[in-house]
Amino acid sequence: MPGYEVKHERIAVEGVADIHIRSLLDRQQYADPHGEAEALGISSASWPLFGLLWPSGRVLAGEMAVRDLAGLRILEVGCGLALASLIAHRRLADVTASDVHPLTRTFIDENLRLNALPPMKYADGDWATRDSELGKFDLIIGSDVLYERDEGGRLAGFIQHHAAPNAEVMIVDPNRGNRAAFTRHMAAMGFDLTETRADCMHGTEPYRGRLLRYLRHTGGH
Repeated sequence: MPGYEVKHERIAVEGVADIHIRSLLDRQQYADPHGEAEALGISSASWPLFGLLWPSGRVLAGEMAVRDLAGLRILEVGCGLALASLIAHRRLADVTASDVHPLTRTFIDENLRLNALPPMKYADGDWATRDSELGKFDLIIGSDVLYERDEGGRLAGFIQHHAAPNAEVMIVDPNRGNRAAFTRHMAAMGFDLTETRADCMHGTEPYRGRLLRYLRHTGGH
């Protein structure tokens, strides 16, 4: 493909059949001929990150493989290759993937095709904007999305805008230092945190991380 190289892998996720994923070959790939990514504030160094499979994403996919998803409206934020959303979608869940990268949808559509899956809902997920048509969700998920300081609470604000009154937010975080600030913003919006270790092996490398579950129950419907 012009501008970047890709690879194909079969990804094993415990509890479900393997899934075929096309991803970028490595972190050296870059192509932004029309300046779309640059206009969105995506640097050349961060450009390829959307198109790689990350350990936190695999952990989140594992959660989507075993959890009861019936009746839930689900939103994945900062989805990248959207492995977790693809797993949930294959399990017939009502899931919407979202990301800001201009090539995300192209890669998701190809991975849907490779796995003989029907179209999946997708939304541009700029956390600084609010899309009233996107609506509210019962479960909002994300992996390794606390990668930068966010004292202003952009991500938490985006979640607040799209979380149902009674909602759960599930974030897999590889022990980054920004979760405390995010948790404070979530607490201000009525979400209580339950935190568990998510340590596992990623291939031959150990993964160290946390599964952050934020629950809000208002008593309404």
